[in-house]
Amino acid sequence: MSTGPRTLGTLLRTLIEQLDGAVEQAYQSAGLDYRPRYTPIIRTLMAQGPVSIRAIAQQAKVSHSAVSQTVSQMVNAGLVELQPGADARERIVALTPRARTMLPALERQWAATNAAAEQLDKELSAPLSRVLAEALQALEREPFDARLEKAAAKLKPPPRKGKSRE
Repeated sequence: MSTGPRTLGTLLRTLIEQLDGAVEQAYQSAGLDYRPRYTPIIRTLMAQGPVSIRAIAQQAKVSHSAVSQTVSQMVNAGLVELQPGADARERIVALTPRARTMLPALERQWAATNAAAEQLDKELSAPLSRVLAEALQALEREPFDARLEKAAAKLKPPPRKGKSRE
């Protein structure tokens, strides 16, 4: 049963579910105990070595909370370990030997994922990667919450419920 056209949020969630689901299945088929959400953290650690959760969040452009949650999952999976930082509140994230042995297989999967994404881009009226980059740039110029406020201000308020005077 359809309730009308799918909204932007529904379309984005459906797209992410399909993409992440396929990528996660590819990892499983390759014998890798790995989730797509780990990739920004692994890539940051590959490039910079052990760093703080804050540094990963800044590099990956993901919230500190999201990185912290993902790092906890990765600790449980044996992919990263936490070390104390210079400050008692700071934790340094480092790859484990297990993660390092997975890197060649992960890099193959990333290459396959990028090739599949390029193929998808060629089938679309505009490359998805370009449209997403443009959307993120537009949201940097004006965040979506500000856009929502402007749109709501232009709408007429709903009629009040209650007795009407005639």
